[in-house]
Amino acid sequence: MMQSIIFQGHRGCRGLLPENTIPAFLEALKYPIDYLELDVCLSKDLDVVVSHEPYMNSLFCSYPTGKVVRKSEEKNLNLFQLSYEQIRSFDVGQRGNKLFPEQKPQPAYKALLSEMIEACEAKRSSFPDFGYNIEIKSEEKEYGISQPYDVKVFCDKVFEVLKNINPKKVIVQSFDFNILKYCKQQMDLGVYPKVQLSALVTNEGVRPSLEKLGFLPDFFSPYYKSLTAGKIKICHQKGVRVVPWTINEVEDMRHLISIGVDGIITDYPNRIVEI
Repeated sequence: MMQSIIFQGHRGCRGLLPENTIPAFLEALKYPIDYLELDVCLSKDLDVVVSHEPYMNSLFCSYPTGKVVRKSEEKNLNLFQLSYEQIRSFDVGQRGNKLFPEQKPQPAYKALLSEMIEACEAKRSSFPDFGYNIEIKSEEKEYGISQPYDVKVFCDKVFEVLKNINPKKVIVQSFDFNILKYCKQQMDLGVYPKVQLSALVTNEGVRPSLEKLGFLPDFFSPYYKSLTAGKIKICHQKGVRVVPWTINEVEDMRHLISIGVDGIITDYPNRIVEI
């Protein structure tokens, strides 16, 4: 049987346009991707905001005045302590990102998840097959600091935004297994629609990760450099697909496909055509 690969545009297309912004997602749709990968955090008013960090990243964020956010100021710009109106007033694209020299700088802001989905769904007639891979940015040490104490609040807010989206087009992923366990519980109870779940890990092994999770997710998603053919085999024996992050070099993509991965997450969806 021919291998079927799921391609995902990481934070839209971070290598080409400012990450996690509506222009980056719309641009990513122009390439042969299956999912838009994105991250979500919560504002003080519990709006679901598309952002990788729960703060303003000094690499590319600027104050409304145009003043650059300094590294020492990041943690004081906690999104969970800011209203969405305040969050939206910061620029996140005009400076570009020195880590991604091909990224084209342009004015941009952190959008609401609902706004991002609305913009992408408006293109559905031209790009009918894409889905969303939504990472809920959560970690236990941040409970009550940059997110609610209770994962229920975070998950409920995200699924509220997703209520009108075809669940077959949605993956929810997280490094925080408490998030995934709660989502699975609510799905089993019929409270949440049955979306696909993905367990994010860095270097952790397959068996201890799945044991900690307590159920078999649809996807196991490790850092690509920690992935081996053996780990892929273990996942496949359990019926779990493997989608590593974040692969930007074409040769690395080819190698991972050759050892059996089921998907590729990349900052450069324009490079997919080279495979």
